[in-house]
Amino acid sequence: MTDELFRSDGYLRECEATVQSVSAHGLVLDRTVFYPLGGGQAGDSGVLLLDDGRMLAIADTRKAKDDQGQPTAGIWHVPAAGQEELLAGLRAGQRVTARIDWDRRHRLMRFHTTTHLLCHLVPQLVNGCSITPDYARLDFNMTDALEKEQLTEGIARLVAAAHPVAVGSITDEELDSNPALVKSMSVQPPRGTGRIRTIRVGGGELIDYQPCGGTHVANTSEIGPVVVTKIEKKSATTRRVVLGFAAT
Repeated sequence: MTDELFRSDGYLRECEATVQSVSAHGLVLDRTVFYPLGGGQAGDSGVLLLDDGRMLAIADTRKAKDDQGQPTAGIWHVPAAGQEELLAGLRAGQRVTARIDWDRRHRLMRFHTTTHLLCHLVPQLVNGCSITPDYARLDFNMTDALEKEQLTEGIARLVAAAHPVAVGSITDEELDSNPALVKSMSVQPPRGTGRIRTIRVGGGELIDYQPCGGTHVANTSEIGPVVVTKIEKKSATTRRVVLGFAAT
């Protein structure tokens, strides 16, 4: 079991943790600030600082799986290549400091929040998503054409409006009674705990509200200049919108 600290506070950059297990897949910690690949958002990278001052570079973060390939309650912190000697000395019970690559994470947070703004500007179901440090994309289930300049202007307007972004939760029953909150056709919100994490953009004016497990900035003004770099017709019923950071 890994306590996922990033769920309640995406701004945490590091935490003290205890190694639970070490395997060829990666290290499982009892708690972490590292976000694992999921919901279209890339997994975090960073370092694990050891008590003796050495650093283990973490190249990726993934949700742990059992021998049958089923998800478990742990998170794999995947080491970068070439650290076999350092890995060989690690044991369960050791204390480490888990520290994310903050600049990379913040770019992911900015892009992820922008995809919520895009869901407001294009009120259609989403059938694909990818959020990386360098670009983000959303695939919308629609046939109408989209205008790149119009969407870029819409995003800039919502960023400048400085809308608050809040983490919340609803019960399984509340989601069942309002299924329209789920805007993704391909990924359903995780169930099993009785509550489902939500993201709300907007205070008095609601911009977007939906189940989401990713990391986000606290206010749209923090996103900065993001532009639509490309719009593609991926199929007869899919329009892809690609986002990038504007040159400064």
